[in-house]
Amino acid sequence: MNILSIQSWVSYGHVGNASAVFPLQRMGIDVWAINTVQFSNHTGYGKWTGQVYTGENVRELIDGIAERGALERCNGVLSGYMGDAGIGESILHAVARVREANPNALYCCDPVIGDVGRGVFVRPGIPEFMRDRAVAAADIVTPNQFELEYLSGTTVAHTADLEAAIAAVHAIGPKIVMVTSVRLDDTPDDAVDIVVSAGSGLMRVRTPLLPIGVNGAGDAIAALFFGKFLQEQSAEAALAHAASATHGLLKRTAEAGSREILTVGAQDEFVSPTTRFSVEHLAK
Repeated sequence: MNILSIQSWVSYGHVGNASAVFPLQRMGIDVWAINTVQFSNHTGYGKWTGQVYTGENVRELIDGIAERGALERCNGVLSGYMGDAGIGESILHAVARVREANPNALYCCDPVIGDVGRGVFVRPGIPEFMRDRAVAAADIVTPNQFELEYLSGTTVAHTADLEAAIAAVHAIGPKIVMVTSVRLDDTPDDAVDIVVSAGSGLMRVRTPLLPIGVNGAGDAIAALFFGKFLQEQSAEAALAHAASATHGLLKRTAEAGSREILTVGAQDEFVSPTTRFSVEHLAK
């Protein structure tokens, strides 16, 4: 199993590829990582150093991998934080080349745009590219609730709003939508939901809300969901695994009082989560 992962990279901490690659490897999946940026640390600190790569930089690496004859063995493409709108075209170039080499390959787009409380935190042009181009090309998308609202143009406060927003994103193109960090008017104060729509109603996993605010968890859960889906071809199995493994990762991080998620320290969670949460099917 091979995944081409095109995301950011940080030298210190775990976001982007630094959050996604190792969990996938622990699941037994080989990852071909292409970095869209190389920063000293994630931008949540407010200050960082490093470089944003160009679309041409990314395209050169993709074409180099293609020259090795490897793309026919690529099972999926995962994209996340872009850094620059020009990189988006190179990601779609990668998706097109992989699909040409292997028509069964899937594209999972984590449409990194922003979050509740922070608003939009990516460069100008990226939100529009995500909405108008990347999501339309994807088989699977993994927005958080804030990003779902942006992509659908719908405010999400109630279950009916959530259903309408997910339907609007399905209409753009993706067959599977996973929404993370879902908190509706009827969500208990001590809980947070992850909701998946795969064409046959909504599925939900509800986990305890942990006293923690870290970067990189969204990158990890997107990778865990996509990896498990490729392995088992089941959205329900992928949801259960991703939610359980991510909760274990964050619980370990909260207990340690760490500013960065414990991707290495909690690595067993990616293979065998300590707590396995069940999937609830929501009536339409």
